[in-house]
Amino acid sequence: MLLDVSPALRHTPLFATHTALGARLVEFGGWAMPVHYTSIVEEHRAVRHAAGLFDVSHMGEFTIAGPGALDFLEGLVPNQVSRLVEGQALYSQICRPEGGTIDDLLIYRLAEDQFMVVVNAGTMPKDWAWFTQHVAGRHTVTITNESDATALIALQGPRAAEILAGITDGSDPGTLAYYHSRPGRVAGIACRISRTGYTGEDGFELYHAAADAPALWAALLTAGTPLGLLPAGLGARDTLRLEAGLCLYDHELTENITPLEADLGWSVRLKKPQAFIGREALARQKAEGVPRLRVGLQMLERTIARPEMTIVHADEPVGLVTSGTMSLTLNRPIAMGYVFPHLAQPGTRLAVEVRGRLVPAEVVALPFYRRPNPA
Repeated sequence: MLLDVSPALRHTPLFATHTALGARLVEFGGWAMPVHYTSIVEEHRAVRHAAGLFDVSHMGEFTIAGPGALDFLEGLVPNQVSRLVEGQALYSQICRPEGGTIDDLLIYRLAEDQFMVVVNAGTMPKDWAWFTQHVAGRHTVTITNESDATALIALQGPRAAEILAGITDGSDPGTLAYYHSRPGRVAGIACRISRTGYTGEDGFELYHAAADAPALWAALLTAGTPLGLLPAGLGARDTLRLEAGLCLYDHELTENITPLEADLGWSVRLKKPQAFIGREALARQKAEGVPRLRVGLQMLERTIARPEMTIVHADEPVGLVTSGTMSLTLNRPIAMGYVFPHLAQPGTRLAVEVRGRLVPAEVVALPFYRRPNPA
C-alpha cells in the first residue's frame, strides 16, 4: 500500500521496486521510504532469525581524497582516523566547537589517501556544507559528494553471509572482518562489500552504482528468499537498532548533545596528536563530568515510553525519553533516554510519565540485545 506521500519527497533508485512489492511508504529525512512490506513484526523477526534486506540508499556518501585527506578528517572528527588500515572503517561524529553533535558517521579508508564518509540522510545537506566550509583553502584535498550516484543495500541477519556467498565472485564474504570492506562483484555487479550494520546482527552493506540497485536487490531477494530473507523497512530497522542500543540522530544525538553525554566516549580520542573541532569543549566536559547520560530503560509495565516523555525520580523530573518501543525479541517495553549521571547505574528505579500517569521503569545496561555467539 502506498501512502499519500508528497511528490516533493526524494526517491531512491529502488522506489519502483518498493511500490511493486506493496510497501507502505512514509516520509523520512526528506525521502519517501518503506516503513514495512508485510509487517514490522515479521521483518524484525526475519532479521533476528534469518535475514532482512534494507534499502538505505538515502544515506549520503562523500569521497575525501588527496595527500591532505587524512589531516583534514583528523581535524573534523574526534575518533582517530590514522588508526585505519586500508579497507577498515570506524564510527565517529562531527561536532560543533561547543561539543554538540552535527552528525554521526562512518569513515572508510579506501586507499592511502582516499576515504569514504557515510552520513545520515536528513543531515546530509548540512554535513556537506560543513565539509565544504572546512576544506576551503586546502589545496591537497578534494571532496566529492557521491550521494546521488551511490546506492546502498544492507543485508542483515545470521544467514546474511550464507546468502551473499552464493552470489559473490571471488573471496567468501564470510572471511571479511567486522568493520572492514573490500571491492567485489555481487551478482556480477561491482560493489564495495562492507561488514557493518545497524541491527545488532551480523550483516553486510553493499555500496554500488545507483543504476545497478534494482538488479542487485532482485538478485539478493532471489538468493535469500529460500533461506528466510524478507525485504525490511524503516520500522524494523528502528526496533532492531533500539534493541542493539544504537543511537539515532535527532533522537539520542543532536547539536545539543555531545558524544560523551551519549555514552560514546570510546569513539572520542582526546589524546590523539591532532586537534579537532570540539576538542576543548569535550575535554572540559570529561574533566568536569557530563550533566546527563544516555541510559537504557526497561519499563516494568507493558506500557511503551515515547520520545519527549518525562523521566521522573522521587517525584522530580530528571530527564527525557529519546526512543522507545516494544522489544519484539525480548517481549517487553524498552526505551533510551537521558538522566542525571548519578541515576545512570543499572538497577536504579525511575518512572516515565505516560499520559499523566507515572509508569515504573528501571535502568538497565546497554545493549538490550546481543546476538548469540555462533556455535
